[in-house]
Amino acid sequence: MYHDELAKLSKEELIALGLAQAAQIEELTRRIAELEAKLGGPPKTPDNSSTPPSQARKPNRAERRAANKRKRRPGVFRALAPDPDRIIESVAERCPHCEHALTPADQSDFHAYDHIELPPIRPVITRIHRHRGVCPSCRRGFSAPPPAGMPPGSPFGPDLVALILHLHVTQAIGFERLVRLLDEVFGICISEGAIANMLARAGAPLTAAAETIAAEVRSSKVVASDETSARVEGKNWWQWVMLSSTAVHHLIADSRGAVVLTDFLGETKPDVWVADRYAAQAGHGEERQLCLAHLLRDAQFAIDAGDSGFAPGFQKLLRRATAIGQRRPQLKDSTLSQYRADPSLRWGRLSTASSTASSTAPQPPRPAASSLAVSANAAAICSSSSPAAMSPPPTTIASVPYGPA
Repeated sequence: MYHDELAKLSKEELIALGLAQAAQIEELTRRIAELEAKLGGPPKTPDNSSTPPSQARKPNRAERRAANKRKRRPGVFRALAPDPDRIIESVAERCPHCEHALTPADQSDFHAYDHIELPPIRPVITRIHRHRGVCPSCRRGFSAPPPAGMPPGSPFGPDLVALILHLHVTQAIGFERLVRLLDEVFGICISEGAIANMLARAGAPLTAAAETIAAEVRSSKVVASDETSARVEGKNWWQWVMLSSTAVHHLIADSRGAVVLTDFLGETKPDVWVADRYAAQAGHGEERQLCLAHLLRDAQFAIDAGDSGFAPGFQKLLRRATAIGQRRPQLKDSTLSQYRADPSLRWGRLSTASSTASSTAPQPPRPAASSLAVSANAAAICSSSSPAAMSPPPTTIASVPYGPA
């Protein structure tokens, strides 16, 4: 039937059909070549790409045992607590061999160890009697004020509410399991509705704290940023993290565009913006520092692909830059200005790391000042691609509940 349809076509139609098929064959040939080239490349892993750790190939049991085989080293033991709550002097009354009576003077030596145990856990319930009556002078009714920190209304105190928030939000314990845990471990009977009310009441103060932390990040000279996907009510949203050396701000938004960062920064613009090469992360700082963790992954992918010249030396350079940034104290504004103005401060010490590479290997080019204007703060901040693991450890953390930004 196909030949019958071709026979009905004119010469011009046959030529057009032939040209279309030739173009399709050329496109398919190009696509096949691309796929074959990918098959010959190294597999993408969390160490050399943005593949999440959850999608990494799990090693076989034998491989895992071989990888976990530890070298022999001197044994270690748990250190004794510096301030034990009590000390028990255990002395022997008689020799276990000959039944000879012993005194404490015979037992000057001793072996010390700690015994750690939890005290009995039970809630502390305080009953408040607010007395009331009628004033004998003005004949008007009155009530005694409630004790400080124990207002009427919800019977649950702030420490208990904080524990419930921590277990539900941070430890991801669901309502049903949380009710059982509070009952079985702490002896507190509480309903799922009461837990929901606690979470609702905590929204306002947490939002206010998040705004304070956001302002701390905006005022920083060096800001690092990253984003990752998040599921919100069955839809794909994005969790953004913006952090400085003193604060970390998390934000859940339904967009991965630069408008999220623009709205967050407002009129402010930090001196150095630390991020990966994603386009939405560009243009938010006076100068841009590429995240060293992403560069390390790129170098590792090049090494896996067979590069034995540039990539190994570049990887050593990046690792040394990360280590130097983590060791240096936080720079003050005056020091930061000097650090940015003097190229020797930011390149001179780092370039020595490439000397360990092969003499025949091409050396990494000296970057422009704008690409390596990174303070010790920035080098430390971008030492990990995971927002929760970025160093140095923040002193303030904001965790905004999931929901519309």
